[in-house]
Amino acid sequence: MPKYITNPLILVGNFLGLAGLLFAVFILQPEPAPRSVAPRHGRGTQPLVMEGGDPYIRALMRTITASEANVTHPYTVLYGGEHIQDLSRHPERCVPIVVGPNVGNCTTAAGRYQFINITWYEKAERYHPEPSGFLLWKNYSFEPQYQDVVVYQWLSDPQAWGGTDIAKLLREGKIEEVLRLLSGTWTSLGYGIETNSMSRYLPAIYEDMLEDELNQKGESGETVG
Repeated sequence: MPKYITNPLILVGNFLGLAGLLFAVFILQPEPAPRSVAPRHGRGTQPLVMEGGDPYIRALMRTITASEANVTHPYTVLYGGEHIQDLSRHPERCVPIVVGPNVGNCTTAAGRYQFINITWYEKAERYHPEPSGFLLWKNYSFEPQYQDVVVYQWLSDPQAWGGTDIAKLLREGKIEEVLRLLSGTWTSLGYGIETNSMSRYLPAIYEDMLEDELNQKGESGETVG
């Protein structure tokens, strides 16, 4: 037969223990997390460090990140997943390629947009807002805000893309046309020699990122163009 507890001290202790458990369950629950920067489908990327700018181009930049460096800290990541701390300049570390059509070679791809060193120097020379040094000894900081600004200015420059106005195409809803145009530069966007697990989702990711960017711009009181 079951033995029932009759000691009042034990009964009081059990009652207090149960009350404490209920308090923990119903009262000490963590507060809901603040609104996530990720889209409603959970396929988003980290927000940009750069402030301001066209939300359509910003959404595209975050979409590029989805296939190139979709990690928690994209600005510091090298090809292969290792992270670096020194962003005073492009790291220029050539990491062996382990998958895809270029296996056996190595790549210096780094940062949120996986710039190889040659491309970074070429684009930074044209678009970097604050190079240090002078003449042939200029240095182009690889800090997050500069990665963003260089890519933003590059994507916003029609002359860089054969006269194609990317912002205009995006406003017309032609994201797949834009991704096709950019796939020669960022091959993981698809349409070329390389794809990855994110490639087919990129148009939907872009729509989510655009919604997020438009909401953020509206919340900041800026005029959405």
